[in-house]
Formats: sequence, C-alpha cells, structure tokens
Amino acid sequence: MIDSFHPPVRTLMGSGPSDVNPRILDALSRSTIGHLDPKFVEMMDEVKSLLQFAFQTSNELTIPVSAPGSAGMETVFTNLLEAGDQVIVCQNGVFGGRMKENVERCGATAIMVEDDWDKPVDVDKVERALTENPGVKALAFVHAETSTGARSDAETLCALARKYDCLSIVDAVTSLGGIELRVDDWGVDAIYSGTQKCLSCVPGLSPVSFSEQAAEVIRNRKTKVQSWFLDLNLVMGYWGEG
Repeated sequence: MIDSFHPPVRTLMGSGPSDVNPRILDALSRSTIGHLDPKFVEMMDEVKSLLQFAFQTSNELTIPVSAPGSAGMETVFTNLLEAGDQVIVCQNGVFGGRMKENVERCGATAIMVEDDWDKPVDVDKVERALTENPGVKALAFVHAETSTGARSDAETLCALARKYDCLSIVDAVTSLGGIELRVDDWGVDAIYSGTQKCLSCVPGLSPVSFSEQAAEVIRNRKTKVQSWFLDLNLVMGYWGEG
C-alpha cells in the first residue's frame, strides 16, 4: 500500500519555487468544474485582467499557458519563429542558452551576444549585432537571469528592437512581480513568466503576453506552429482575443 504524500514544511529561499500562501493552497482544494462552464469562463476573464495588471499591459493576447515556464518559453518561440528566421539571442546565464535551443529547434538561426554570467546584457554589443545583421526577426533576452540574478535593461533593449524593426522577446520568469516591469511602456512584443517565483503561486502555469504586432505575426504564419498544444491560433478565440 502506498501512503499519501505529506511534504515536510520548508521555508523556501531559492529562486523558485517560492512559498505559497495557505489561501492559495485552500483555493486548490475546491470543486472542479468544466472548462466551458459559464462560471469558469467568468473566472478566465478575471485571470486575464489580473495578468494584464501584473504585466502592465492592455494586450488582448495575455493568458496563462497551462504548463510551466519552460513551456511558456516554447510558446513564444514556436509561435513567432519559422524555419529560416534569424534571432539575436543574448546570453548572460543558463536561460539565454535555453533561448538559443528554442530558436534552433524552430529551424531558425540564433545570432549570439554573450556576456559574463554575473553581468547584465551589454546594450552596446546588442546594437552592434543589430547593425551587423539587418533583417533579424527578433531580439531575445532574459530580464532577470534566474541563474545569477543579473538584471538587464529591458526598457533600453526593447527600444533597440523597435529602432531596428524587429520583435522583442523577454524572459520574465524571475522578474514578474518582483521588480519593475512595464510591458506597454517599454514596448515589449512577447513575454513569458512562471507562477512559482515572485508570484508565489504553485508551479505549473506560465503567464504570457503578446503585442498586437506579435499576434499579427502569429496569425500570418506561412507554416503551422511546430507544437499543436502550444499553437496560439487554436486558443485565441477561447481566451477572448480580439
């Protein structure tokens, strides 16, 4: 016979998961209802509104992906990229390397801008890479690198992406809810996070948000999104996008 698992009480001091408030744990024990139940749909609208507040955005395509932050990362890259695209990827820690993996698995080319793992992304290096590689589709970087805690200047990096006419892709897994983050004011095009870090919720959900420009890129793809489960074209209507 297998006994029910009772986890020991810990004070979690790492970068995540973080401690979850008992109020949240209590909510998880409530009854299950169907995903098309009017009350569930009403709750979805509330969740979307609260995520828009957390991200400081009015983006219609703002949802929680029902999978962890790594799937949020894949949601962004698989929906925006197609084979043959070029992306400037900034790496100053572990998760910049994971961005590179996602880019390459989409059949795109990652143009790397590398910095020391305890340093923020070097803005001058990024602008040089943008100048030397006209026509790149996106600039991707980690706002607060989980592996080191290094915080990069997201506002300036997103401004560079706009200046050179490419999308900005931001990893905010560690930063959302912990430090200043203003998606609309900074002109972020695509961003993903996780619930288990500064939001202090249980693991397993990944908030994402896309600007209208990024949403248009998704709608106008020439090929199918590589992942059926993460294809945002299939969920835009369900989440009331537009």
